Formats: sequence, structure tokens, C-alpha cells
Amino acid sequence: MTPILLGVLGCSLVLSVQAFYSANDDVVELNPSNFNREVIQSDSLWLVEFYAPWCGHCQSLTPEWKKAATALKGIVKIGAVDADQHKSMGGQYGVRGFPTIKVFGANKNKPEDYQGGRSSQAIVDGAMNALRSLVKDRLSGKSGSSGYSKQSSGGGSKEDVVELTDDNFDKMVLEGNDVWLVEFFAPWCGHCKNLEPEWAAAATAVKEQTKGKVRLGAVDATVHQAVSSRYGIRGFPTIKIFRKGEEPEDYQGGRSRGDIIERALDLFSDNSAPPELLEILSEDILKKTCEDSQLCVIGFLPHILDTGASGRNGYLEVMINMAEKYKKKMWGWMWAEAGVQRELEAALGIGGFGYPAMAAINTRKMKFALLKGSFSDAGIHEFLRELSVGRGSTSTLGGGVMPKIAAAEPWDGKDGQLPVEEEYDLSDVDLDDDFDKDEL
Repeated sequence: MTPILLGVLGCSLVLSVQAFYSANDDVVELNPSNFNREVIQSDSLWLVEFYAPWCGHCQSLTPEWKKAATALKGIVKIGAVDADQHKSMGGQYGVRGFPTIKVFGANKNKPEDYQGGRSSQAIVDGAMNALRSLVKDRLSGKSGSSGYSKQSSGGGSKEDVVELTDDNFDKMVLEGNDVWLVEFFAPWCGHCKNLEPEWAAAATAVKEQTKGKVRLGAVDATVHQAVSSRYGIRGFPTIKIFRKGEEPEDYQGGRSRGDIIERALDLFSDNSAPPELLEILSEDILKKTCEDSQLCVIGFLPHILDTGASGRNGYLEVMINMAEKYKKKMWGWMWAEAGVQRELEAALGIGGFGYPAMAAINTRKMKFALLKGSFSDAGIHEFLRELSVGRGSTSTLGGGVMPKIAAAEPWDGKDGQLPVEEEYDLSDVDLDDDFDKDEL
């Protein structure tokens, strides 16, 4: 969840620090520790809300969600995940805005998006329709269980867990550039058997979300004793983190797939390069960057004649620093020279003065926010931090559509030059006879 001026631009900017649901409600509060047990391993139909405490739409949904949970008690399970606190769970299920409601039915590993209304009655109707569909499937012979207990992968693929041995460990783990989480296990170990489906499910999710840059492996320590002894394995399962050129460290997190995925994504962010800062030269650059990112941060820099190369590089360095600082968000970062993208500036209400300027755009919601403070590390950090926690002023992008982007030539990295004026040769021009040279 995603992301993204995530939720910031999809919800009202109201901050709440109180939990939405309590033990007295019929809504089950879900987290990485209990989600597998309560939802995935359950034969019940579940409707699960993924929310953020600061999200205004989520706050509005809360009383309706509680009413629906009470009405459906004993029939359909109603749960809620604080996806702002448990970001790995939102990422695992493709949550890109708040609130998002997922229906966990016959195949718990592939929940469906809830498409109904947000009133308690609409939620109940949607739940009953999903329940009728589930019962119909069971009558026709289709399995209505999650299948989790029958599949050791638990929603993941064993093939995504790399089998490591004494022979391949050094080449794959120590000599490669990827980050590794390695489980050392024993086949007879009960805790290892419990971890197996979580490890496999996490391996699949991590492979997809990091494009293979973070990998999960497993070593049968009873067979491959050389590598296990090298790292002092004395209990099972033991999980260690390997990063190229660094000493391995013990994994200290939880053993659910959510916990494992969250730690893996943190490792991915820590070891990934910051996003590239692109000059807006065409519509394709803007479109691809914004579509691939939850949020686009765009700097509008003064004309090169106003700053010279050194001044412009100073502004670009500030943006690069901020891209590094916020790289875990996986936002897109771009810049344009003042006046080049006039329609974009006009849509954002920038144009004509006040450079450098900055806008953060959510193209999915067609919303944007403008930097009000200084174009500096501190000023931009405060601007983006406020957006990240759901505060700040946002507006609708002019017309609700992206403006036309002009084709431009890339900056050559040099100081600007004034255009050369044409010189005129007046040596052969006769002065007017009536012109009195003594008047000069």
C-alpha cells in the first residue's frame, strides 16, 4: 500500500492514532502473527479490510464495518489489517490504496477484490453473494478449503526456495550479488516443519517483489554439515542473513510469512540503488515513471541562464539526496527546466515565477501537492514526511487528466549561452546630407 501518495491522495487527510477496532467488536484485528492461522488455514469465508489509521475514508467505513461484522457473526468472518503498520501484508496482497477490501474464499491464496458499496447493508449483501458462490462450488465438487494444510508450500512454491548444499553455497550465496535469507533446518525438527510453508510462501512473494534481488534458501544441516558447522549452527531452524562482503547476521524477526517478507523488503531497500532522477524530455518518460511508481516527485528548476551549471547541479544534488532518503517508497523522481513543460506547470499552478518549485503527483488519483517550504534537504524532507503520514494540502490535477508533455532536448551539463545577435556592417552607409556632424 502502494506505495503512493498512498492513501494520502485517496483519503481525507485526517490523522488518528487510536485503533479502529477493539476486543469488544466482532471485527477480528489481523496481523502477520495471526493472519495465517485465522484466515489462510480457515475454511470460513473472510472479508478483510486493509486500512490506515490516518485515512479519512477508512474512518468513515469503520462503523459500517462493525455493523456488518455483527450482522454476519457466525456466518462470514470479518477482519481488518492496519496496513500502514504492517506494510508487508499490504504489499503481499497488492493493496494500493485505503481502504481496500479483499474476499478470501475458496482459494485463500488468491483473494478477490470486493467491488460492492461501503454501507453495512451493501457489505452484508456482498458477503452473502460470495458465500452463495462458495457453497455452489462445494456442491459441484470443487474444494472449499484453502488447501493450505495439504500443500507444504502454503501459497508459495517450493521451487522458489533455493536448495543450498556444501557444494553450491559459496558460489551462490557468498560470491553472488543478491541478498540471502538462509534457513538451516533438520528434517525431523517440528519447528522446521511449521516454518516450511511460511518460508515457501515468503520466497515466492519476495522473488516477485524484489525481482530476484533477495532470495530465500534452505540448508539441510544434517546432510551438509560443513557449511552448517562453519556458521556455528546449534539449533533448528536457524535463519541467517547474508550480504556480499559482510559478515552474516542472525535473523531476529518473526516466523510468519508476513514477518519474513517485511524483513526481506527492508533488506532489498537497504541494498538497492536510489531511483534515477530523470529529466522530463517526452510524454513516455513521464508516463512510464508515474505508472511504475506510487508517487511522482517533480522538481521545476530555474532556467540555466539564471543559475549556471553549478547552481543547477546543486538543486539536482538536493533531489538525489532525497531520492536516496526515500528510496524505500520506490517513488519516481523527475525534473524539468522552468518554462519547458508549460502545460504541466499550468495544471499544477506553478509557472512564471517561484523557481525552483516541486510537486508530488499521484497519477492514479489525479491529485497533487506542492512544496510550500524551501527547496532544500530540510524543506523537501518535511514536505514528503507530511505526505507520508497523511497530512498536507492536496488538489486535483487540472481537468483530471495529465497535461500534454512537450518534447525537449536533454541538458548538456554546461552553462547556458545567450543567443548570438547578428552584427551589421554600417561602413558603407552614407550619412544624411542634412546631418550636422558638429551636433555630435
